[in-house]
This record gives sequence, C-alpha cells and structure tokens, in this order.
Amino acid sequence: MKNELIVKNLHAQTVEGKKILNGISLIVKKGEIHALMGPNGGGKSTLAQILMGHPGYVVTKGKVIINGIDITTMTPDQKAKAGLFLGFQYPVEVAGVNYANFLRMAVNEQLQSRHSGKRDTERVQNPTEDAGQASMTKIKKLSPLAFRKQMTEIAKTLSLGDITKRSLNEGFSGGEKKKAEILQLAMLRPDFVVLDEPDSGLDVDALRYIAKAIQSLDYKPGLLLITHYQRILKYIEPDFVHILINGKIVQSGDASVAHAIEEKGYEGYLKHKI
Repeated sequence: MKNELIVKNLHAQTVEGKKILNGISLIVKKGEIHALMGPNGGGKSTLAQILMGHPGYVVTKGKVIINGIDITTMTPDQKAKAGLFLGFQYPVEVAGVNYANFLRMAVNEQLQSRHSGKRDTERVQNPTEDAGQASMTKIKKLSPLAFRKQMTEIAKTLSLGDITKRSLNEGFSGGEKKKAEILQLAMLRPDFVVLDEPDSGLDVDALRYIAKAIQSLDYKPGLLLITHYQRILKYIEPDFVHILINGKIVQSGDASVAHAIEEKGYEGYLKHKI
C-alpha cells in the first residue's frame, strides 16, 4: 500500500442525495499514468472533486487511501498535506492574493508537513529521543530568493511570463491558468496528482507546453489524468486507460482503449446503467 493511491469501492452522492459514484475501484502507483475517460455527465470531474474533499458531496461507502493512510474523511488541506494534488478544470480567480506569495506559503506548508511526518517516524524508530527536542527542530523553509529562482525556471519551461506581481489567476487566459496549475504541481511535488481536463480550452501550443512540463518533472508522481479526448494522450502516453460511465468504471486497459474511443466514440459503452 506504500506508494499507492487506492480508491476502493467508492460510492458518493451530492449533499441533496443524488447518487453520483457507484462503486469505483482504482489503484494508481507512483510513477504510473492513468487516463480516465468518458462522456459528459459520467462522473469524471465529480470523482476528482470527491477525492479532494469537496463539501458538496458525501461519500456513502468505500475508502480513499494514500500511502497506507485512509484520507476519505480528511479536509482538503489535510489531503494536500498527505500528498494529493488536484488541478482544476476551471481554476478560480482570487483577486488581491498574490500568486507568488500564495504558492511560496503553500510550498513551505508542504515542507513543514513532510518534515513533521519524518520526525514522527524517526521518533517511533528512536523512542529515547526527547519529544520536546524533536519539536524544537528547525524547519528549513524556502527563502523568497530561492523560491523565485525555482519558480522562474519552471515557468520558462511552460512559456509562462512573469506572474510574480499578479493576483492568483486574476486576468489569466485559459492557457495561463492551466500553466499556472502545472507550475504549482511542479513546486509542491505531491505524491499523487489528479488533473481534471488539463486540455480543456487549450490551443495546440499550450497543450504541448503543459505535456512537456509534466513529462520533464524531476520526480515521478502517480498521475490520474481526466479527459474527454485522446489529443492530450498523444503527448502523454498513459500506462492505463479507464472508461467511466454513469459513475462506474466499465472498462480498463492500455493505451489502445483510448485509440478505440477516438475511432468509435462512447456509444458502445452507454448501455451501462447505474
């Protein structure tokens, strides 16, 4: 279970009681790329939101586990600290919140969380260590200068201009918003990544930059890539492809499944009912 994101028989509904997910089971290992495909209304984006803890949905059955830890009922910030990242289909604009400051604070929170987890493990292995001494250990945060250097280098690979003085997603084009999400991913270094239709609204050039940035990450997270179409999969080849219909995975396979969808569409799968 270490180095795995496990979705086990997950059932969920809206807070109003409308059932959305109908027993989804999935295992994503670190380093693997999984594509989740399906027609509109099948539950793909809803699954992403439920995994991250959206308050508009209720898990009625099943579990979500990361690295052996049950995160099903955790809050979104707790899930992020546990190693889960969600790239939104429609990133929200937040006026007055500087993008660079926001991201640096998030990166330092992650550093602190990972350090704390490591210290807890070390204390279990070395019970003679004084708890007060462990809590006094200094946490090395990323300085503004070091952060800016890292962020600027990654932004260049995305062909993303200087956004250090801009508010979070405010006034960003659709392509800039998606690139800014990938920049956050590269800086935060989560264990598992869910990207909800990262190709939505992008032209070919922007799509290539995003695909290149994902492939050039200096570490290999587990990636769940949600998409309607195969076009992004021409740049990021998945290890596994899953078809989601009516809140349930009805077929899984290798990249050939995506090729079949491009040729024949989803009509053959729509017979699957809840």
